[in-house]
Amino acid sequence: MPPTSRRLQLLAGGASLLIVPFLFIGGPDWSSGPVYKSAWNLGHILLFALVTLAVRPWQWLQGWRLWMAVTGALLAAGIVIELLQYGHNREVDWRDLLRNLIGSWLIIAWRPLFFSGNRKNAGSVLVATLTTLLLVSELGTTAQVAARQFQMNRQLPALYDFQREEPSPFWSGPLTPSEAHAPEGSKSLKINLGTETYSGVSLHNVPSDWRGFATLSLTLFNPDSRPLSVTLRINDVEHDRGDNAYSDRFNLRLDLEPGVNTFTIPLATIEQAPDQRPMDMSEIRRLGLFATRLPEPRSVYLLALALD
Repeated sequence: MPPTSRRLQLLAGGASLLIVPFLFIGGPDWSSGPVYKSAWNLGHILLFALVTLAVRPWQWLQGWRLWMAVTGALLAAGIVIELLQYGHNREVDWRDLLRNLIGSWLIIAWRPLFFSGNRKNAGSVLVATLTTLLLVSELGTTAQVAARQFQMNRQLPALYDFQREEPSPFWSGPLTPSEAHAPEGSKSLKINLGTETYSGVSLHNVPSDWRGFATLSLTLFNPDSRPLSVTLRINDVEHDRGDNAYSDRFNLRLDLEPGVNTFTIPLATIEQAPDQRPMDMSEIRRLGLFATRLPEPRSVYLLALALD
């Protein structure tokens, strides 16, 4: 092995050993923001590119056998890693399996093009191009997440842009965009409430820094002729990473009469809601609306949600 190749192998092996522990320690948790999670996930590509450089599987296999063996081995290793991560209170992300493969495939595909002893052909260039496109796709996903978060933070004092066609990057739960009962030129979010113990939605991707504002305002429309009670809950990052105690967050019952209902809540009240500490108004993490043990399914429309 040429001295340069040997040094590259040793450097790749050393870097891999330094990175491997971070598969199980540190990094984002379930309450971390989307940009941090997305950027961290790119580390899988780097790690398995380095591992491939260190192991040099082309020493033993060539052609399709090399590709099949590496792919099979990485899929098996990736499944084991994801299961071990789950045991260490980390979220399972099966797309990490693809990221692992992309890292290794990049090295296997591009190595022949930079190794002067191998003749470059159209097939090798095509494979290298395809693996690069997979990398670009992952980088593009992270860039899209970053752009979306930047736009979200610029939309303050609005906490949600009701013109969005797809609420799932921001909300979880049974809700759909609607034009019903919305102000002219805007849209609403229809929230479908079921009969389970707790039924509702959560704004889990929300501008986090509420400092500098005085009140939270939300407008809901009750389409039925009967009143409806829902609960508004708000918590910060510390609550998410704690034991999620009821007394450690803001909870407020909202009694909705038929038609339009607007509520204005002082942020000072929200800040002082936890029993043992003030809420961190620079790290708001989640806002939820839910009903409890409804006798029958109901619907409610969220028309506005903003700070002032």
